Amino acid sequence: MFVATPLDLGDPAQAASWLELLDHYAADPMGGGSGLSDYARRHLVERLNGRSGFHAALVCADDAAIGLINCFAGFSTFAAKPLLNIHDIVVHADWRGRGIAQVLLAWAARRAGELGCCKLTLEVLANNEKALAAYARAGFAPYVLDPAAGQALFLQKILTEETP
Repeated sequence: MFVATPLDLGDPAQAASWLELLDHYAADPMGGGSGLSDYARRHLVERLNGRSGFHAALVCADDAAIGLINCFAGFSTFAAKPLLNIHDIVVHADWRGRGIAQVLLAWAARRAGELGCCKLTLEVLANNEKALAAYARAGFAPYVLDPAAGQALFLQKILTEETP
């Protein structure tokens, strides 16, 4: 039985385990394939530690982090209530297929309930069939306001110092 526990980035051992597991995900093709940048490895823990609106949990086995979930609070203008966005969910490659993602998603749902959120949101690559199946098992579905308009798409614009 796996248990998700809230992350404490003030604990150096937890922070190191979390960062290592996040880097493991970033090195996977579904996480971009290149690992975390040197900049992110040096600054991520300090930038997130104590940041309001950051909610995260770890699943550990044999004193090693094997799963993590990183969430950020947002707000639904249509519902006039907070929401919780799952930004990262990671299960170490050696531990996949054992229900760890479901434990992490259930933790996020409980945390969202504690925060009075109206919904959980997340983004996923269209070809990540295993993740899509896991999310469907947890009750996630494409975001649709009007079926005639189709489902919402997640878009991004990379900003640089030169971007207006």
